[in-house]
Amino acid sequence: MILPSLRSSTPSLFRSFSTSRARSIMQPLQVYTAGTPNGWTVPICLEELKKVNPELKWEIHPINIGQNQQKEDWFLKINPNGRIPAIVDPNNGDFAVFETSAILLYLEKKYDPDHVLSWPSSNPQADNLRSEVLQWMFFAHGGIAAMQGQANHFRMQGLGGKNYIPYALNRYIDETKRLYGVLDLRLKDRDYLVGEGRGKFTLADIRAGGWVFSHGFAGIPRSEVPDSVNKWVDRLLERDAFVAGLKTPSEGPIVKNAMANRDWVAEMPKE
Repeated sequence: MILPSLRSSTPSLFRSFSTSRARSIMQPLQVYTAGTPNGWTVPICLEELKKVNPELKWEIHPINIGQNQQKEDWFLKINPNGRIPAIVDPNNGDFAVFETSAILLYLEKKYDPDHVLSWPSSNPQADNLRSEVLQWMFFAHGGIAAMQGQANHFRMQGLGGKNYIPYALNRYIDETKRLYGVLDLRLKDRDYLVGEGRGKFTLADIRAGGWVFSHGFAGIPRSEVPDSVNKWVDRLLERDAFVAGLKTPSEGPIVKNAMANRDWVAEMPKE
């Protein structure tokens, strides 16, 4: 496992989205992640940015969360919370970033000089549109990711009834469905979550997309996902960069099953 040195210098980063130009000679970002809905988001963002920023490079360090590798001392120096994903940027003094949404915002600012995933300040609506991106990112971060993540936990830990708690499972599945309903209200007449007209692909879609794509793992069949939301996920899957990110660090069983059969629902484990 490669652990870049972590330096103490921390420049001011968030004056606004995308204001910094990428360096002409770029060192690869160090990305620590796993094949989970949170773990996919950073590779998806990087793949999307590479389409317009070919010099962007990164190295993937797969983290075995089943063996609690993210709790080891070396990793806690990068993310004291012991969660994936996390990055270290050698182009910025080995600056470490953790928390999924914080990483996306950092990458967009530092490596999207042409505002492909945002809007330039010259756009009179830029501040409002950026605010909408943040709103939907926070909705996904604190809502969908949190609730669906708990649904995954209580469903996949229900070993033959040994740890099965019907109230907990139903509570988190029902709340996840409710949040999908909120997405439906937004997406009925739109292609993407934010932007004028039918919208454009932004960090908001990246933050929420992987979670909704994996609804079958939470026990929610496609038939119980609103039509507009299913069409939005299908639209995301038409993007080569999005699919490449889902297959990082490798194409795991959730992605294989969900890509092969969009009606797939994971079976609960047996004792």
